[in-house]
Amino acid sequence: MKKQELISILGSCINACNHCADACLEEDDVKMMADCIRTDRVCAEVCSSLSQILHTTYDNVEGLINYCISVCEDCASICEEHEHQQCKDCAQACRNCIEACKQYLAA
Repeated sequence: MKKQELISILGSCINACNHCADACLEEDDVKMMADCIRTDRVCAEVCSSLSQILHTTYDNVEGLINYCISVCEDCASICEEHEHQQCKDCAQACRNCIEACKQYLAA
C-alpha cells in the first residue's frame, strides 16, 4: 500500500464519519445516537491527523496508525449497531480504512 493510497482511503473515512455524525444529528432520537456521533467525530479527527502527518516526510507513524485502526474499529462497531444508511456507510468506510492501515504497516 502506497502512502498516497492510504491518504485517499483516510479521506473517504473522514468524509463518511463527518456525514454520519451530521445525519445522526437529524434523527428523531438524537440521544440514542450520542455514542455514534461522538465516535464519528473522534474517528474523523484521528484519521485527519494521520492523513496530515502522512503528507510530511516524518516516518514515525506506526503508533498513530495502530491507534487509527483501534478508533476505526470502535467506530465501525458502534455504527453497525444502527440500521441507518449513514451508519452502514460509515462502518464500511471504517472497515476499509482498517484494512488499508494494516496493509500499509505490512509493506
